[in-house]
Amino acid sequence: MTRRLPLAAVAVCALAGGCGGDPPAPPPVRLAIAAPTDEASVRAATVELRGTVRPASALVTVRGERAAVSGEGTFRATVKLAPGTNVIDVLASAGRARPALTAIRVRRRVSVVVPDVVGVLADDVEDRLSAAGLKAKVDDRDGIFDRLLPGDPVVCATDPRAGVEVRPATIVGVVVSRRC
Repeated sequence: MTRRLPLAAVAVCALAGGCGGDPPAPPPVRLAIAAPTDEASVRAATVELRGTVRPASALVTVRGERAAVSGEGTFRATVKLAPGTNVIDVLASAGRARPALTAIRVRRRVSVVVPDVVGVLADDVEDRLSAAGLKAKVDDRDGIFDRLLPGDPVVCATDPRAGVEVRPATIVGVVVSRRC
């Protein structure tokens, strides 16, 4: 003999979250990044990422590394940046609650200053510019008769000129001659 529950008992069990079933899932984790903003541009090799998480007991990871979370639910992490655009992913989880994931982009601007190489021997200019993270495009202005003059060719001018900030690997035009 099969015993059936009255329809009212079934409804009460359903409204109560099920009779003997799993408890309701906790609310999802909330995650907010306070700084830096998405698409921020910086010159430093690191950036301090700050934000908040709810519940305050959530575990926060930034680029896979655990971040310290205060009792109020604020967190911070120092992130190393490579030159160019960096994607920083942040994950927050708390037990059975649905985790939160976000990512921001931070651009690290890197520049170098063109060194003063005017007067440097033409044979040495490529090494000097390479040491500064730049490339040289040498323009030898000596004609056939100039090659008969004594002395070694030296740098007469550069483009861009010395002291200008440029991106790494910029090609610097170098004019060399025995007489400037």
